[in-house]
Amino acid sequence: MLVIVVEAAPPRLRGRLAVWLVEVAAGVYVGGLSARVREMIWEQVEIGLEDGSAVMAWSTNTESGFDFRAIGPNRRIPVDFDGAKLVSFLAPAPPGGDEKGLSTVGSR
Repeated sequence: MLVIVVEAAPPRLRGRLAVWLVEVAAGVYVGGLSARVREMIWEQVEIGLEDGSAVMAWSTNTESGFDFRAIGPNRRIPVDFDGAKLVSFLAPAPPGGDEKGLSTVGSR
C-alpha cells in the first residue's frame, strides 16, 4: 500500500500522480505499487512539487508496519528514535519573522 498526500501542488504534478495512483480525496493518492515504481514516483514529486508539500507513506515489514518521507515547507519532519520513525513538529514562524522563526525587528 502506498499513500501520497500533496498540498499546494501544481496541477501537472497532480495529473501525473493520477496516472499511477487513485485520487481518493483532493491531494490524497493511494495505490499498491512496487518499491521501484514508488521511488520513481517520489522522484517525480520532488521534481514537480515547486512550493508545495508532500508526504509519502508505504507499508513495510518493520515493527510499525510503515515508513514515510516528507518534503516541502510543512512543519513535519521525520525523525528516527531508537529504530522507530516518529514525526517532529517545528514551531511556526512568529509574525514578522523570517522562515527560520527568527524575528527581523531591529535588523534595519
